[in-house]
Amino acid sequence: MANKNDPGIDINVRAPNLTEMWHSTIAWFQLHYIQILIAIGAATIIYLALATLRRIGTKHRGRRGDPLGLGNVLSRAAARTTQYFMIMVAARLVVVFADAPASLDKTVTFFFTIAVVVQAAIWAREIILGLIERKTLADDGQGETLANAMGLIRILVTFALFAIAAIVVLDNLGVNVTGLVAGLGIGGIAIGLAAQGIFSDLFAALSIIFDKPFRQGEIITYDQTTARVEKIGLKSTRLRAMSGEKKVISNANLLQKEITSLQTLIQRRVTYAIGIIYQTSEEQAEAIPTILKEIVEAEGMIFVNAGIIAFGASSLDYQLNFDVPDPDHHDYFQMRHRIGLAIWKRFNAEGIEFAYPTQTSFTAAPDGKAIMPYAEVQPVRRVDG
Repeated sequence: MANKNDPGIDINVRAPNLTEMWHSTIAWFQLHYIQILIAIGAATIIYLALATLRRIGTKHRGRRGDPLGLGNVLSRAAARTTQYFMIMVAARLVVVFADAPASLDKTVTFFFTIAVVVQAAIWAREIILGLIERKTLADDGQGETLANAMGLIRILVTFALFAIAAIVVLDNLGVNVTGLVAGLGIGGIAIGLAAQGIFSDLFAALSIIFDKPFRQGEIITYDQTTARVEKIGLKSTRLRAMSGEKKVISNANLLQKEITSLQTLIQRRVTYAIGIIYQTSEEQAEAIPTILKEIVEAEGMIFVNAGIIAFGASSLDYQLNFDVPDPDHHDYFQMRHRIGLAIWKRFNAEGIEFAYPTQTSFTAAPDGKAIMPYAEVQPVRRVDG
């Protein structure tokens, strides 16, 4: 049995007396019935207003997969208004307006606090999830990447908000939550350190989903790899290389690389190096840029420039630059083939020869003069016998 003289024990703290609270409530009704009736009427109006707000939210929240506006997001939150919250708001209004007894007021306040905190967490969760979904669907109407992460996001948001709600409720009840908050912080740090690699890939996946450096189906280049993105997972991204291999790379590692997306190009630059022999006539050499321009434009491509860039060891070097418009609808490799084949045919028709590595040898006499590389043939003298 506890010692009443022990200064560490509050002898004034005792369990609620239901009988006392009942009698005080009856007396309150008898003395303040007019105020109580008025408060009940006002509380009924508040309850009906909240119920109407919930019905409107249910009607305008939209269906899954539909485009989301701010109105739809707020309607989703309003539709999640609970009956418990509406009842406790009405009850709180009655006890405050009608000057309820302290015991009744304390009881209603206790349940009202829980209702408000829990309802605020529910509303916040729906608004946060709705805004996340709205941002994702705004850039990606199919929402295929959202489905990969929405379950994880919902768990994280729900845990964070309801953990905060529990702490707020306990704090309002007079419970010392300092130790609880410290314990949650230490536990979170321990879990984060233990699963650092996993969380790194998870947050990298969320970064890919919301920042969209690339999307599923796009062709990207990183390091020395060019591949099409097949699936963006929560831990890794799967790609199909142009040579056919399946590649799997962690999301965190992928985002650390310089990524080039080839899918959203308005036009793509193609560069050709062409070498012709030095024996080409001046007129033909001057006409080559014009010939190349005619070839490119005849194939429907965009000519940029062409001309001599170097005097090679065995060739006069030209460079051709042209753009492939709308790479999504033009096969980049096929365009290179068609232009190259057209250049070869046209140069053959014009008598322009492509260069290849050649060497010419000259023989010099002892005095340095160039001579034939072989001995002169002496004429055969006929001897008549």
